[in-house]
Amino acid sequence: MKINDILTINDTLNKKIWYGYRGEGVNPEVSENLIAIAQDFFDGLKLEGAGIDDITFTGSLANYNYTKFSDIDLHLLVNFAKVDENYDLVREFFSAKTSNWNTKHKITIFGYEVEIYVQDSNEDHHSTGIFSLMNGEWIAQPSRVEPEVDESMVKRKTESFIDMIDRVDDKFDMQKYKEVNEEAGKLIKKIKKFRQSGLENKGEYSYENLTFKYLRNFDHIKNLFDIRDQSYDRLNSVEGDYGRKFKIFIKNDEIFEESGFHRINEIEKFQKRVKRRHQRMKRRLIGRGKQKPGSAYPKRPIYKRSKSAPPGFGGV
Repeated sequence: MKINDILTINDTLNKKIWYGYRGEGVNPEVSENLIAIAQDFFDGLKLEGAGIDDITFTGSLANYNYTKFSDIDLHLLVNFAKVDENYDLVREFFSAKTSNWNTKHKITIFGYEVEIYVQDSNEDHHSTGIFSLMNGEWIAQPSRVEPEVDESMVKRKTESFIDMIDRVDDKFDMQKYKEVNEEAGKLIKKIKKFRQSGLENKGEYSYENLTFKYLRNFDHIKNLFDIRDQSYDRLNSVEGDYGRKFKIFIKNDEIFEESGFHRINEIEKFQKRVKRRHQRMKRRLIGRGKQKPGSAYPKRPIYKRSKSAPPGFGGV
């Protein structure tokens, strides 16, 4: 991985979105659209006694570190206490509503996708760029700085999380759906907590946040959510093929783990992982395209690994 894939320090704010030498304000058309989106979302919740205190534009596109992967982070500031006295309950309510909205909609402005988040008005927001769309002014104006980044730590933590995600994916291939669903859910929470700790301690350029950005930009987090959701669907589906389900149950029964290092066993497990990794990478590299098969390529690509050549093939 390259740190430039996730960290770019531009000389100016995005000129399509901001006007003025230092980004004195948001493009009026963009501002109007974002306010309308936020208001429509909130009106659809039909909440009594609560309103929007402010609508803010934050994230990398409100800063100098935006990239082609950036989202428009649209935050609605709401006093949670006016919704209900149970803070955790309200937070979970808004989290579910925003997650559903962000999944259902794909609104883009100059190619950047809009993502909604509802924030408690009394909550601290850890960002160096926050612009109030309702008041038309900066709450926290960003400045262009060359951050010090621990690249080795970003690389190490990124590879660690990718390995954990891949191992959950391996278990999905082995049809261990109950185990997969639980582990994927725990890993999602772990990554979120990991990122939040970095934002609170060292801000946007912390190795925790940059690790998260890499995982998000290259679809590792999306894959993890897909694994969690698909394992839940498989776990709760009833197709009437009870014989097959019984075989899966037997196959996934607890296996006795031998202590110590047994080379033959480890080689076999390693070879299986290599095979699954090959199939996984093939899905990632050529299986995500939305283009349907046509006359030139009438069939979808095969994701199975090709058979190895026999010994001596090629004159070796």
